[in-house]
Amino acid sequence: METTLIILKPDAVQRSLIGRIIGRFEDKGFQIVGVKMMLIDQALAERHYEPHRGKGFYDGLIKFMTSSPVVVLAIRGIGAIEISRKMMGATFGADALPGTIRGDFGVSNSFNLVHGSDSAESARRELGLFFGSGELLDHVRAVEGWVYDLSSGTPE
Repeated sequence: METTLIILKPDAVQRSLIGRIIGRFEDKGFQIVGVKMMLIDQALAERHYEPHRGKGFYDGLIKFMTSSPVVVLAIRGIGAIEISRKMMGATFGADALPGTIRGDFGVSNSFNLVHGSDSAESARRELGLFFGSGELLDHVRAVEGWVYDLSSGTPE
């Protein structure tokens, strides 16, 4: 099982898409193990987007991410990182395929609704930025055997 960070960005919150986007991850079968609504301050935004420092879009991205509340999620499941990124779609809404979050809800090249960790290493780093010790809840779901085939003893 992998755990990854998803951020519903200011445009998703302002457009009242929180429930619809979270529902997609739940409908897919992912387990939500952490969730909070928050304002990202300048320092946290800079730490989170450190890998992009110096790029032309960096300052605008920091301004955007600190402009309004966001919802941060920790989701868990087999292949959570790769699958959730496919669910989000191409970075720019105009390029994203229908059926993806960005393809269904986005058209902007600046506002792209969601962020998802791009690797296991990024997920560990990013989850540590947004969730403190004890904030991710490890719990058993009754539905697990209907999400994953557990007949072999290992989820598949």
